[in-house]
Amino acid sequence: MRKNLVAGNWKMNLTYPEGLALVSEITSLAGSAAAGANAPEIVICPPFPLLHGVGQALPQRGKFHLGAQNCHQKESGAFTGEVSAKMLASVGCEYVILGHSERRQYFREDDELLSQKLKAALAAGLKPIFCVGESLDTRESDETFDYIGKQLTDGLFHLSNEEFDQVTVAYEPIWAIGTGRTATSAQAQEVHAFIRERIARAYDAKAALDTTILYGGSANAQNARELFSQPDVDGGLIGGASLKAADFTAIIQSF
Repeated sequence: MRKNLVAGNWKMNLTYPEGLALVSEITSLAGSAAAGANAPEIVICPPFPLLHGVGQALPQRGKFHLGAQNCHQKESGAFTGEVSAKMLASVGCEYVILGHSERRQYFREDDELLSQKLKAALAAGLKPIFCVGESLDTRESDETFDYIGKQLTDGLFHLSNEEFDQVTVAYEPIWAIGTGRTATSAQAQEVHAFIRERIARAYDAKAALDTTILYGGSANAQNARELFSQPDVDGGLIGGASLKAADFTAIIQSF
């Protein structure tokens, strides 16, 4: 079901004590903001070693949820250093980010692999946040829609209607991540509307209307309200700003 949602992706940041201190500050500052009728769901996605502790520190009821940044496609086996979706669920994760641009770029994750990870996450009862987005070269070559359309078709649209109902899509223009550049609200809305149209074509109009689509390209406390006011933008996948409790709370309050 479509909802307002803000997910904080801590990436490879914070020690265990630092993570506990941050989540304590976030839940304290954002507690009242998370209680309103229009309040977004809030997903905190720390690094693997912090998951259990952060999950225990989150309010056990309400709008706060625990998410992971990745999972392996297999349930178990001789995959040293990897973490399965089943393991994530066992420590309280409800969400998992898949297909983040950094995973695609640095770890060469392609749509075929991501389709397997999606299946594994869903089988473990996790809700995937599936990322798509284009590079600056792709945008400047006017190939944005072809590129994102292929990511959706190859990586996501093999799911059944019932499986797809559990998925949140995140649009992250790669050219706007960590660069200080941000897509204008009009640019974000254009791509979000395109994604929703492709979902309608692959599934049906109801699926398109029910899908939560997040913006994930350097959203911050200053631009979140305008971005989230767009008709097809349902919230944000927040990177750097999620590491500052005051900024992250301001983003949560932007609805």
